[in-house]
Amino acid sequence: QVQLVESGGGLVQAGGSLRLSCAASGSIFSINDMGWHRQAPGKQRELVAAITSGGSTNYADSVKGRFTISRDNAKNTVYLQMNSLKPEDTAVYYCNAEVLRFYGSGYVDYWGQGTQVTVSS
Repeated sequence: QVQLVESGGGLVQAGGSLRLSCAASGSIFSINDMGWHRQAPGKQRELVAAITSGGSTNYADSVKGRFTISRDNAKNTVYLQMNSLKPEDTAVYYCNAEVLRFYGSGYVDYWGQGTQVTVSS
């Protein structure tokens, strides 16, 4: 089994910063892409940022220049540094990881339970 545990969410004023972390644990041979998504009330879940095992990154237009995704492959952990936060960034943030549990098993997408980020104006 594989578990993804997020941390670092909370309440912050507009213009402030937060750093989210997501650690993957369990039966893991390797991890391919990792990413962060978010879902605001009444809206669909959307991709915020993604990072490959080699470090290539991709961001939603709405967060470019403000958010930075990074990962520590030795710790199976992905981070999201969020700066210049806006009220419209308020959402539940979910991490995901494409995990190879053992050689030849095929990659499976796992998700964390979500962490609330609230930005007050």
